[in-house]
Amino acid sequence: MQIRDLPHSDPGDPDVGSGFRFLVWLFRRQLGGQARAMGWGVLHMASIAMLPIFMGMAVDAVVDESGRRLVTAGLVMLAITLVMASADTMLHRTAVTNWITAAARVQQLLARRTAELGGVLTRRVAAGEVVKVSTGDVERIGWFVESFSRFAAAVVVTLGVCVGLVVYEPRIGLLVLAGIAAVCLSVWPLLPAATRRADQERSRSGWATELASDTVAGLRVLRGIGGEELFLDRYRRASQEVRQASVRNARMWSLIDAVQVVMPGLLMIAVVWQGVGLAREGRLGAGELVTVYAAVSFLLFPLRLFQEAAMAFTFSRPSAKRAVRVLGLRRERADGAASSDGPLTGDLWDPATGLFAARGRLTAVVCGDPDFAERLAARLGGHPARAEGEPSAQLGGTPLDEVPLAAAREAVLVQDKDPVLLSGTLDELLTVPASGRVSAEAALGAAQCQDVLTALGQTSADGDGDPMRARITERGRSLSGGQRQRLALARSLITDPEVLVLDEPTSAVDAHTEARIAEGLGTLRADRTTVVFTSSPLLLDRADEVVFVHNGKVSVAGPHRELLTSTPEYRAVVTREPEGLGSEALADPARSMDADPLSDLAEENA
Repeated sequence: MQIRDLPHSDPGDPDVGSGFRFLVWLFRRQLGGQARAMGWGVLHMASIAMLPIFMGMAVDAVVDESGRRLVTAGLVMLAITLVMASADTMLHRTAVTNWITAAARVQQLLARRTAELGGVLTRRVAAGEVVKVSTGDVERIGWFVESFSRFAAAVVVTLGVCVGLVVYEPRIGLLVLAGIAAVCLSVWPLLPAATRRADQERSRSGWATELASDTVAGLRVLRGIGGEELFLDRYRRASQEVRQASVRNARMWSLIDAVQVVMPGLLMIAVVWQGVGLAREGRLGAGELVTVYAAVSFLLFPLRLFQEAAMAFTFSRPSAKRAVRVLGLRRERADGAASSDGPLTGDLWDPATGLFAARGRLTAVVCGDPDFAERLAARLGGHPARAEGEPSAQLGGTPLDEVPLAAAREAVLVQDKDPVLLSGTLDELLTVPASGRVSAEAALGAAQCQDVLTALGQTSADGDGDPMRARITERGRSLSGGQRQRLALARSLITDPEVLVLDEPTSAVDAHTEARIAEGLGTLRADRTTVVFTSSPLLLDRADEVVFVHNGKVSVAGPHRELLTSTPEYRAVVTREPEGLGSEALADPARSMDADPLSDLAEENA
């Protein structure tokens, strides 16, 4: 596969049994590229290894004053140099291709798993960990895959040179074999310590990245409460821990580098000493001594490749473990349920809580626990947000976690309480998979985005005043919280799914705008099922039915105003009043209605 063919049409189904098995699977997925890299590597290093032979011939030709042999040796060396340069070029191209294609495969696998799990991913794995896996770890895994072929080529050529030295001069050949074994064995005991230190550095680096991400995401809140310095101090401490771990890791690898310099140096001294002795005995001529010395000098090159391969494996193995930890996450499925053959439709029901949302109606859900509401919203979308043995939500009698993920997401769209706006133009933001029934203008109107469009129109490209061409910064940081919420709501409305689940869609919107959104939402979704998790009286009053979930179960259902007078727990959640203060109001329904925050505002927008 070439780089121009990326992305992979199918990255495959990885073996996530362990980090090592994942590396083996990744290696096997591109055997062709590895074989090509190994072939070019063998040709390249074999060319370098052959130079000493003809260098010795050239020296002998000079000693014998044979110009013809000298010219022949020179021409052969020139030909070998050209072959060596060509092989080196192709080796580099093939190795880099292997690196990039392996890294791209891992990134595609991570992206596919992220898309499958959605927002549930960050509840299982820290956001900083996901960032580190998809950036630094991907590069290290690709590095190992790329370096293995060059390592294999170095092993083949090194064995060939050692065998040639043993045949050429047994005493020197056996000495070189023993020396290479000593070099490898001297480094081997240091690798476990280097792996542990690399793991510590990576762990601290992941924590620092997660802390920095959280700090940046909540910077506006931190400034409001004066907590900037507190978080900065925490990040400084985390950064210093990363620096200390990096220094300890670097010290270990500097020790390995020192051993890789000292041991081959001692081998060279021993070989030269032995060669000089053989030359004085008359068993080696000047050219032969040069050949032996140059051949041993060449062996220092593959020894460096051995170290690089060991280093790549040391760093890639923990990276592969972390990648497997993410890739091993699966969408949970219940046993014994049948999948749906056609489009999902019908009433939405959650057996765990008893929540029932009739088809084509606007159902508001009130929960006293925001965290439970978030988990329930995710479960209604067929995402793995349920406890062990807990049944899945059902749409039209079909468990959502038993149907293909694409079918579940096409039928049910869940908008989190903190939706993300991707950077790009407004037109790109609103270009999402949709039924085509709801236009962008209708969705923006229902979400009350008129002031947002006006503000974006002033920053549109080329100053033409077209808000659809205006650019939105990452996560919509240039917009207020209410503006971000309304744009996210408009994006969800354009999708026009069979079931739309909204978690606190207007928590950052003022009361007047919220009332108009409630009216527009009811009108635009008149024939679609809509479930809104909210405690806003304005939205609750517009709902066809309000369901109150208390202690993890549906407690009562009915119209908003009726529940205010009949259910003290419900009133306490909606009005933020202690339950005991509602007794007089419950005795006087008229007074209860006056206490309802809708009062004049609801009448004004009716």
